Amino acid sequence: MRIVDIRATTVTVPLQAPLRHSNGAHWGRFVRTIVEVEADNGLVGLGEMGGGGHSAEDAVRALRDYLIGHDPARTEVLRFMLANPTASLYNNRTQLLAAVEFACLDLQGRHLGVPVHELLGGRVRDRVPFASYLFFRYPAPDGSGEVRTPEQLVEHARELKQQHGFTVHKLKGGVFAPEYELSCYRALAEAFPDDRLRHDPNAALSPEDGIRFAKGIEGLNNDYVEDPTYGLNGLRRVRERTTVPIATNTVVVNFEQLAANVRDPAVDIILLDTTFWGGIRACVRAAGVCETFQLGVAVHSSGELGIQLATMLHLGAVVPNLSFAADAHYHHLADDVVDGGMFSYRDGAIDVPSGPGLGVTLDRDKVAEYAELYRELGGYPYDRDPGRPGWYPLLPNTDWADPTVGGPVDLSAPSR
Repeated sequence: MRIVDIRATTVTVPLQAPLRHSNGAHWGRFVRTIVEVEADNGLVGLGEMGGGGHSAEDAVRALRDYLIGHDPARTEVLRFMLANPTASLYNNRTQLLAAVEFACLDLQGRHLGVPVHELLGGRVRDRVPFASYLFFRYPAPDGSGEVRTPEQLVEHARELKQQHGFTVHKLKGGVFAPEYELSCYRALAEAFPDDRLRHDPNAALSPEDGIRFAKGIEGLNNDYVEDPTYGLNGLRRVRERTTVPIATNTVVVNFEQLAANVRDPAVDIILLDTTFWGGIRACVRAAGVCETFQLGVAVHSSGELGIQLATMLHLGAVVPNLSFAADAHYHHLADDVVDGGMFSYRDGAIDVPSGPGLGVTLDRDKVAEYAELYRELGGYPYDRDPGRPGWYPLLPNTDWADPTVGGPVDLSAPSR
């Protein structure tokens, strides 16, 4: 089996409501690039990456000369061919490598008639548990879905728990002042005393604010605080001053950073993202290192459609030391581009795909519909807030949103 072509299609898929985060917002939709790698036997493997448009599609097409004639089973060669560590100083292709690796593993599984998890050592679980992943949200265009107050947050969490069965709740913070978000977090703890909690301000806090927040939630039913501040040194300062475990997906995303954290611990839990780490295989290897050094592991979400969700499920299926529920933005989507519709949660978990390869195929009509929607709407600036024109994120943040201000926002992306 040899690769004969690679294609890329940008789509934008609506969200139920705009999602707010410390760097800005998801403006009511996700923009994703679907990657298709075709082999000489007629099979097509699927990949996915964040962002889109001409730059993303051109970057994927630029890999064609690297990939034509390559055996998709030689994934270790692929790693050095596309993302050699020294060459990546000048041309970082980590996320491109991930999308191509997804597709090559998909091709291998389809060719052999086995699911990807069989290529990775075999599953140790049939279902992967997930956290609710709660966001502060702007209202949808019809006025529904706003999450701004503690009461709205608790009601939203209750709806998600009833609908999907979540027993772990993660609050994406870094939007409002730490004291306000602390009151929201405590409201969740009071409303769901038997459920576990985690907070992620996307590294927006100073180390001092991170320490105060962590101290303020000690005694609650916490999983961890994720990236309360930026950098290994800042996280180490927080970790040394709280009993709450510290997690990261920002400053341990490769093996050198993982080695640094093993040698001088700053975080307790490594959040493995199949895109940020450059593929599923890299995450499996990193999980093995974490198992050796007794670090916690969870599957991280960078905002996914069904293809990348499938990669997260195959990863979660094969990692023995998956000690925490996974994250997913997935339940905030209004639709998907895979055949059969959206994946379903049952008791807070999703079944691991059992079909060949990643176990998903494209709904070509949905791809066409959301490719056309992207051509109509274009992209949006992830690092801007539609409710605060002219605002931009600081690190650490000292310019928090006003929780008393709500209502609809203009979701037409500004010219840049």
